[in-house]
Amino acid sequence: MKKLKKILAVALTGIILIITTTITYQAEENKTSVYLGGESFGVKFYTNGVIVINLEEYYDGTQYVCPAKSGGLQVSDIIQEANGYKINCNEDLKTVTENSNGNTLNLKIQRNGAELYKKINPVKNTVGVYLIGAWVRDSCAGIGTITYYDTDNNYFAALGHGICDNDTSALLPLAEGEVVHANISGVSKSITGKPGSLNGYFSDNTIGKLTKNSEIGIFGTINDNFQNKSKKYEIAAINEIKIGKAQLYTTLDNNEVDSYDIEIKKICNRSEKSNENFVIKITDKRLMKKCGGIVQGMSGSPIIQNNKIIGAVTHVFVNNPNEGYGIYSQNMVENYKK
Repeated sequence: MKKLKKILAVALTGIILIITTTITYQAEENKTSVYLGGESFGVKFYTNGVIVINLEEYYDGTQYVCPAKSGGLQVSDIIQEANGYKINCNEDLKTVTENSNGNTLNLKIQRNGAELYKKINPVKNTVGVYLIGAWVRDSCAGIGTITYYDTDNNYFAALGHGICDNDTSALLPLAEGEVVHANISGVSKSITGKPGSLNGYFSDNTIGKLTKNSEIGIFGTINDNFQNKSKKYEIAAINEIKIGKAQLYTTLDNNEVDSYDIEIKKICNRSEKSNENFVIKITDKRLMKKCGGIVQGMSGSPIIQNNKIIGAVTHVFVNNPNEGYGIYSQNMVENYKK
């Protein structure tokens, strides 16, 4: 509740009376409280179409050719249909191409979010197989960290950045994604010039599914028995985040979440489209000893300051692995709503 003094000027029979009144009103509440994450998880990601990761010439007996390149395909293009047939996996494109008899393939693709159509004419290689000269990928898998659980809206948020193709860095279009248990078995330490990683293995136990892959994080649903519901934390407003001490929560040993001291060094920007909102520095000696700083797989590790979730780890600085970027948790909340 807030109180304001309001000044009213009232004209009465030619005399201006100044009347002071006190108005009490209820401040607008727009606060979100969620359960803290910090657990490692595995994800099996299947794309909506196949993504072109390389274009390569091959010999047709007379010359080197690359029909995909000649037809206008580019690295990072996503092939979704061929001659009206849905392309769900690498094998689908291989089958359509090999059975084309050299006839034109009319491809529907996505490029930078736009829908395009390209005509590709497969050419036989020296053993008589029709090819187009494109290497494609339809799935990936990896380990990340959950940022928070919003049980009121029945979803979890993780990573703080999107799942992208390793070769092209393009954001992968989500067709289907499984969330599974990940057991951390060790850590490869980060050194200057080479980020380390959390090492582990997946279980066969599917615990949830992905519903959204975006530049600001991944989102999905997860089984109740996996969620850590020990304590709820409020999502900090962006203007509450300050330079200074904070705590990072992540999973390293015995598959248990632990907290580590860090410092918020710099506020970079307040853009809701960025996953590089502030710079963090690892100050905890335990974490430096175990990991050498930030490692791959730690993305999504939640950050607490003044008893509120302010954000999550997103990137490591390759040439200075004890520092990296973080994203505002408020941006993740707002991104999920879109």
